[in-house]
Amino acid sequence: MTTLVLEREPMAAGVTVKRDKLLVELVDGRSLSVPLAWYPRLQHGSRTERRNWRLLGDGYAIEWPDLDEHIGVEGLLAGRASGESKKSLTRWLAARGKG
Repeated sequence: MTTLVLEREPMAAGVTVKRDKLLVELVDGRSLSVPLAWYPRLQHGSRTERRNWRLLGDGYAIEWPDLDEHIGVEGLLAGRASGESKKSLTRWLAARGKG
């Protein structure tokens, strides 16, 4: 097994949510693009909810308070999708009236 060793912690500078992608600009100039399907809460969120994001700390993570979604930049770089269970997502969707 290989272990990823980062020279410095990756930090987000900006975020855009497209129809099928999450785009994250990093402070070092790199850009990440991941499938929106990896994050079902974002996928089910409205345009307004998706636009309401904020960086945590110096940009180590991104939060969407309206969707109760928090995504760490290091996890994005490692290729980690949401770990939310189907049961949890179903409850969340039902609470939103979309279940």
